[in-house]
Amino acid sequence: MLPNYCDPNDEEGVMRLIEDLTTNAGRVQREVLNKILASNAETEYLQGFLKGSTDGDRFKSDVPIVDYEEIKPYIERIANGDPSHIISSQPITELLTSSGTSGGRPKMMPSTAEDLDRKTFLYNLLIPVINKYVEGLDQGKGMYLLFIKPETSTPSGLMARPVLTSYYKSKNFLNRPFNRFNIYTSPDETILCSDSKQSMYCQLLCGLVQRRQVLRVGAVFASAFLRAIKFLEDHWREICSNIRSGKLSDWIVDSGCRAAMEGGVLGGPDVELAESIEAECGGGGGGGGGSWEGIIRRLWPRTKYVEVIVTGSMAQYIPMLEFYSGGLPLVSTMYASSECYFGINLRPLDDPADVSYTLLPNMAYFEFLAVDHEKDGGDGRCNGVVKEEEEEEEKVVVDLVDVKVGRYYELIVTTFTGLYRYRVGDILMVTGFHNSAPQFRFVHRRNVVLSIDTDKTNEEDLLKAVTNAKLILEPFDLILTEYTSYADTSSIPGHYVLFWELETRIGGDQHGRRPEIDQAVMEECCIAVEESLDSVYRRCRSKDRSIGPLEIRVVERGTFDALMDFCVSQGSSVNQYKTPRCIKSETAIGILNSRLLGGSSARGPQCGNLSKLVVVYEVNW
Repeated sequence: MLPNYCDPNDEEGVMRLIEDLTTNAGRVQREVLNKILASNAETEYLQGFLKGSTDGDRFKSDVPIVDYEEIKPYIERIANGDPSHIISSQPITELLTSSGTSGGRPKMMPSTAEDLDRKTFLYNLLIPVINKYVEGLDQGKGMYLLFIKPETSTPSGLMARPVLTSYYKSKNFLNRPFNRFNIYTSPDETILCSDSKQSMYCQLLCGLVQRRQVLRVGAVFASAFLRAIKFLEDHWREICSNIRSGKLSDWIVDSGCRAAMEGGVLGGPDVELAESIEAECGGGGGGGGGSWEGIIRRLWPRTKYVEVIVTGSMAQYIPMLEFYSGGLPLVSTMYASSECYFGINLRPLDDPADVSYTLLPNMAYFEFLAVDHEKDGGDGRCNGVVKEEEEEEEKVVVDLVDVKVGRYYELIVTTFTGLYRYRVGDILMVTGFHNSAPQFRFVHRRNVVLSIDTDKTNEEDLLKAVTNAKLILEPFDLILTEYTSYADTSSIPGHYVLFWELETRIGGDQHGRRPEIDQAVMEECCIAVEESLDSVYRRCRSKDRSIGPLEIRVVERGTFDALMDFCVSQGSSVNQYKTPRCIKSETAIGILNSRLLGGSSARGPQCGNLSKLVVVYEVNW
């Protein structure tokens, strides 16, 4: 019997269950595959390959490994009214929208009622694990900033929504049994508020009213938590005014928020509390001195850790989190996606750079495609360098228990909900084993070069956007000779930065003169790039405001030769060098910034004193 429930109050039982699952990982994986095949052998999808067979070896030999584009027609058929059994014997109850898309609408992943139970099962494991390392968490509350996103109804009547929105709206979350560890400062009504600004304001107000009871703080992603800190910087005076008067601001019009806040959270005027918060935020006391360094520790003095995902692309936010947290541990608890919830961090207090996730063998059937890490893009320092490796090694697919420590793999998943041998797109490195279950460090998303929040821009997306923008240069005899990019997260919100090297055409195809850069032309280029990027990026820019305006920095002629020299000095081959389309090395970024001619952004000054050209433009999508 594959477990999909555990009692989070039974800490010893939970830890025994984890030990059992990881000790018998191979057996559990075989049971998972057998159950999936027995349940779904008659589906249209599997019938096309297996003709009703439930043999695991035949499954792995005859069912192809697929990307989203190959299963997309089946999911769209279900969205348009076809029955669930074309891919799943269980009814598809909703479609989970993924943030990972390479142009157009987000991906949609099938989900079932039973799948919701598996997600809840994984959440229930987390507190017993963290309790092994942190004492006294039952003596207070958690200030978790949780939000829902917009959802739509498909022609079939199924809802399409992000996975976390699905969970927060589910009975599993709303009717969760009382647990001394799952008491939050935010009432459910504030979490379920569809207006992100009202939700953020009320949740922060709740957390500050109950500041002396808060033992842990967090959000799902590091980027979201830092946005909350920036929001607090902008609104702390108004929040303190509400606390001082005991009355909620009039602009909070969401009925659920008002009822929750006025019905219990705001218990009347509290001048002393308002003044203590003002002293910390305004630098009038508490050692603040006007700086927000360590503000989390100062506002919530009993806090033991900050719970946010800081692996993968979120690692870029670690320095800023450390600045605001005052040295509190940064805890990444789980590894999950829209396709499936995968596993948990069994050593939650490890340094963020050392975080590894243990994949739980009962969550899905896992396979791993070996990849050459350097060829796939490495750590992004000088992407584009291709080493001569045997490609046959990259075609090897292995089971969960057969991966090798130190090797890199792409995750392939077969779920209970209708995905079969699906490439998730995550590149993982095996760091060790817990019993028989491997532990993985998340390295990066396959093909993703830029990411600030839930956006995932790959090299193809970036090339398309830059190609569209290049058309604007042609009437002015300007030629884009090279470009690269990086995600600038030194401010909140972060934003994309493009470095362009331009030359001026001198009759025919000759070129070489130092370009004269026109502010209006570069403004149009910024607009063209942003409008060419996908809907997830545009939503983050215009609606969520979680990404700042894109910026183009024009560099001197010869700058990309200097970049190549640097990459070669770091071990790249001259013969195999390609310009990296995204860079992460601070030294490489410094080389580019030291050779600027000028810069433009999609709205407002983004270049600081590096920019000679700054344009103002407000995107309205």
